[in-house]
Amino acid sequence: MQLDRLVNFHKTLGDKTRIQIISLLRDGPLHGQAIAGKLGLTAPTISHHITKLREVGIIYERREKNTIYFYLDEKKLAFKAGAILKLGATDEKMMGDLNMDEKYAILKNFLQNDGRLKTIPSQRKKRLVVLEHIVKGLEKGKQYSEKEINEHIKKFHDDFATIRREFIMCQFMYRQDGQYELNPEEMWPV
Repeated sequence: MQLDRLVNFHKTLGDKTRIQIISLLRDGPLHGQAIAGKLGLTAPTISHHITKLREVGIIYERREKNTIYFYLDEKKLAFKAGAILKLGATDEKMMGDLNMDEKYAILKNFLQNDGRLKTIPSQRKKRLVVLEHIVKGLEKGKQYSEKEINEHIKKFHDDFATIRREFIMCQFMYRQDGQYELNPEEMWPV
């Protein structure tokens, strides 16, 4: 889960009415009028809050004739709520950090003499080591445009789009408004 999605999820839940709606839906599906009646609020107010909860993916709806029932997706709620505890944690971290010799051996296998990648590793553990190597050439605290990130990655491999996407997905970097910045090393998965 990307950092910006995680922040948006928690911002969305940072509302008393939305927490009350989640609590009501935990006991089973309800339609908008029933939720409004139980909370003493208007239907448009409930509709607004339901929309916000639907946007973060924890509520879905089903139509039965002319009535729309709202359901709580408890699995998604649990996953997203627990994501903050997993931030930066991967199976590799749980197995223990690789030592420098192991990282060196991985890099030696995947880098050519000129420093370019032979291929992007398919095994996640090895791919993370290679991504860490590439991202270390960037400055902490500096914001980069997409073009600048692409140029940096091209020094290592021609498939800059895949590697740029991996930087984001693996928490090495975050993207906001077309700008890229390194995450703190504590969030990196290796």
